[in-house]
Amino acid sequence: MANRRAIVKRRKAVRNIKKITRTMQLIATARFQAAMNRATASRPYVDKLAEMVAELGRTGGEGGLEHPLLATREAEAKSVLVMLTSDRGLAGGYNAHVLRAAIEHLDRKAGEGVETDVWMVGKKGISAFRFRRRATHRSATGFDDKPRFARVEPLASELIESFVGGAVDSAYVAYMRFESAGKQVPEVVRLLPIGRLDSDAGGEAADRGPRPQYEVLPSPAELLDRLLPATVRMRLYQAFLDAAVSEQIYRMTAMKAATEAADEMIGDLTRQYNRARQTQITLELLDIVGGANALA
Repeated sequence: MANRRAIVKRRKAVRNIKKITRTMQLIATARFQAAMNRATASRPYVDKLAEMVAELGRTGGEGGLEHPLLATREAEAKSVLVMLTSDRGLAGGYNAHVLRAAIEHLDRKAGEGVETDVWMVGKKGISAFRFRRRATHRSATGFDDKPRFARVEPLASELIESFVGGAVDSAYVAYMRFESAGKQVPEVVRLLPIGRLDSDAGGEAADRGPRPQYEVLPSPAELLDRLLPATVRMRLYQAFLDAAVSEQIYRMTAMKAATEAADEMIGDLTRQYNRARQTQITLELLDIVGGANALA
């Protein structure tokens, strides 16, 4: 039977761990709510911006409008993948899911003969690629659960300049897309080229019959020169916001599971302690009865 003193020490240690995991769960819950508010507040703006850009594309006439950010290149030789991972651990399978989706994308591109530069965001992703002996072209940290547009914009602007200048033929972002508190999906989304505007406006909106014609000032081409780069920047920023809220959901779930596991372990240790204590009491009673019988 286990030593009662050792069981007491172990149970005390587990209780201390439970306090930590419970506190981290509460912190993650509070941060999740704030991150979700930011992500959901910006999404209507991103959707409306894409809708406006698509409407301008239809206004441009039958042939549509041409723009460097819309052009899909036939021979793709160089690509960029921006990977969004976390700076901190204890987030369950959050980073593993994003890394798996990103590595599948990298392997597929390599099979197509496309060289891909990885722009890694987050300490966990940097460590994972270093462990796997995979190269990263550049890295960044410190975004946490409050990504600021002022930090994301230079990254998007550099992608745009590289694409327009011909240094890269495409750009993607790998992140955890936030759909709801109960569903987050790891995916790789193409940022550049944006593609044809008429396809962006497809879906249900394309089946609503005749659409009104607008007169725009300045011309649709001039407006697109401003709106298309803004669309790329906002889509990347939305990916950062989705990644932030998804990370907090994963951490909240992981810490909740750890707290429940600590509760179960404390219960098991308490039962072990009670059995050890009862065994010790029984042995002491047997000694007393044996001594009494020997004196009788």
